[in-house]
Amino acid sequence: MNHTALITGSTSGIGKATAIKLAGLGWNVVIHGRSEDRCKATVKEIKAMTRNEQVAFVAADLSELPQVKAIAEKIRTDFPKLNVLINNAGTFSNTRLVTGDGLERTWVVNYLSRFLLTSLLLDVLKKNGPSRIIDVSGAYHSKGYIHFDDIHLAKHYSMAIANNQSKLANVLFTYKLARMLEGTPVTVNTLHPGAVNTGSVLKADGFSTFFLWIYRLLSPFFKSPEQGAETSVFLASSLEVEAVSGKYFVNKRARTSSRASYDIDLQDKLWDLTAQMIRQIGINYGD
Repeated sequence: MNHTALITGSTSGIGKATAIKLAGLGWNVVIHGRSEDRCKATVKEIKAMTRNEQVAFVAADLSELPQVKAIAEKIRTDFPKLNVLINNAGTFSNTRLVTGDGLERTWVVNYLSRFLLTSLLLDVLKKNGPSRIIDVSGAYHSKGYIHFDDIHLAKHYSMAIANNQSKLANVLFTYKLARMLEGTPVTVNTLHPGAVNTGSVLKADGFSTFFLWIYRLLSPFFKSPEQGAETSVFLASSLEVEAVSGKYFVNKRARTSSRASYDIDLQDKLWDLTAQMIRQIGINYGD
């Protein structure tokens, strides 16, 4: 069977390592990044490394939801055989940033954009089944709380609060979507990649000298991007999980996620709020 995978956030780090591995397996791979020039350079590099010419890209800033809709339309037109979607892109910020639509940026990139992109591509994935959706979350979802009264954290913002909220939202989204997809040829799972040394922290603004010193001290003990990508690649390609859906994986094994993540009422409440937020900025996605 031919496989076509879209991997968001794949010009560096875990996403790039995932793309290299899947391209090495002979898959059709579509990478994604914000910069078109960087996407082109990454495509060229992956083709040279894997000798696989079936590597392409889409460029978009996932913090702007109209751009998310635009790349979904491009995928539908240019890559109609898509059957694996890996929602890998993520961000963090030590200061509160707001998108052009007035939304908190971590929430949009780490969660809202995934919800929208997945929703817009669901019919393609169903048509090309068996298909798989993989949502890269993290262990800190267990420390997360959905601030329904202040979802954009205008009152109380910190990098940890924003990140943990978005990670919990990803797991809630995965479980809700898995329930909705029962009886279809599409599975969806989420995962914790582990502590991975991608170097992204060193490129970010707003961190103290002491924090960066501690990070440099500990980072050699973190996983490499290639190691961090192993569970994503496993969930995308392994026959072992062909019919598995609605699970949380760590080191290629299903694990129990936080108690809150299994709360069906919470899953439903978040889903309804998310749909409302997307419609409020004028995007119809046909949920």
